[in-house]
Amino acid sequence: MKIRKIGIIGLGLIGGSLARTIRLHIKDVLLYGMDINPESLKLALDMEAIDAPLEEDGIGEMDMILVALYPKTIVTWIKEHETAFKDGALVIDCGGIKEEIVSELFPLAKGKRWHFIGGHPMAGREISGFRASRDDLFDKASMILIPSADEDPEVVDVARHFFSDIGFRRIQITTADVHDEMIAYTSQLAHVCSSAYVKSRLASKHRGFSAGSFADMTRVAKINEDMWTELFFLNQKNLLPEVEGLIERLCAYRDALRDDDHVRMRELLLEGRLIKESLEET
Repeated sequence: MKIRKIGIIGLGLIGGSLARTIRLHIKDVLLYGMDINPESLKLALDMEAIDAPLEEDGIGEMDMILVALYPKTIVTWIKEHETAFKDGALVIDCGGIKEEIVSELFPLAKGKRWHFIGGHPMAGREISGFRASRDDLFDKASMILIPSADEDPEVVDVARHFFSDIGFRRIQITTADVHDEMIAYTSQLAHVCSSAYVKSRLASKHRGFSAGSFADMTRVAKINEDMWTELFFLNQKNLLPEVEGLIERLCAYRDALRDDDHVRMRELLLEGRLIKESLEET
């Protein structure tokens, strides 16, 4: 399967960074972009991140289409264009939630002459839009791929090698259920924590008193609230238990402080340190 033409739907942070990264690493492809924001499209052209706008009548020429939109819009866009994809085309979405997407699109693609694989590039920034895009955003990052159970292994290999070629360090093949459970912990819970943490009455007075830990804890509070609200509720069944579990664990620290229990506090901190060290070893 030779990839000569790639269409990128959505030229925000992720789509724009994909365009710039592909441009940097692969020289013999033509890149086309589509975005509802004329400014993003103009910036992508001016920076030569894409070769030309992707028009509706050009979709059928694309060997690969990367759809970097909000989850619900991903499903809508692919459904609206399913008859336009060329035979053999590989369509990969870049949404941060997978079950809600693949449950709609695996049945849609089944039996068609084009292929669909769910995807999630594990990288981001606390700012959005094409202006925030980078050509090194995905360096050493993980790319998660969710193929259907009956997908051709050769097509999965094409996707695997493509993302390796543009700088992803690890290509993780998994299922939608596993993805959504893990992302609730590794990504979504961190955004909830950051948003809650920055609301302290002391936050506005931090200058001169804060260092790296404050910056780390507050970075992703600068969030795209529209996208993340959609992501949180689409993954409610996995995120809610993680939030409840964190509250329960925090209560143990609260209780130790309230009870002036130095022994218990030391135990809690030791447990956390040992778990962190074990994660670093693996």
